[in-house]
Amino acid sequence: MLVELARGMWTTLRALFFEKKVTTQYPEEKKPVKPRFRGRHVLNRYENGLEKCIGCSLCAAACPSDAIFVESSENTDEKRFSPGERYASTYEINMLRCIYCGFCEDACPTEAITMGDNYELSFTDRRDAIYTKEMLIVPVQTGGQPTPQVTPPGVYTRSVPEMKDPVD
Repeated sequence: MLVELARGMWTTLRALFFEKKVTTQYPEEKKPVKPRFRGRHVLNRYENGLEKCIGCSLCAAACPSDAIFVESSENTDEKRFSPGERYASTYEINMLRCIYCGFCEDACPTEAITMGDNYELSFTDRRDAIYTKEMLIVPVQTGGQPTPQVTPPGVYTRSVPEMKDPVD
């Protein structure tokens, strides 16, 4: 019995003094996530500041838990939000319903919705769990203009910009 007690004490002392500590001081330092981690959703923009979301509601149709609500409106040249005919005037995700499956990301034809690496989600009220478009959309990059933009007529005729071949 004394041998087992000594072996247990040796295991504890070895872990205490000789092994590397794995504790992370959470609020100050955050653990890096894996590349395929699916965290909080993000609505992306093009480099010029226009929103990638064209209000097609394919993400809402693909969502198995019915967590996404999209309402679309028409774009005009005087008030343009996205390059297509429509844009998402209302985009909401109920994070309490979301199961983080990534189907919304797969269904999006313009890669507007992606799942980021933010894992800090906490709510004190059920209304706080509904993320609106303003909470999800990324800020405008430097050199871009905020939406709505005034554009010349006939500049944007496609929802998705024409893709160019990669250059080596």
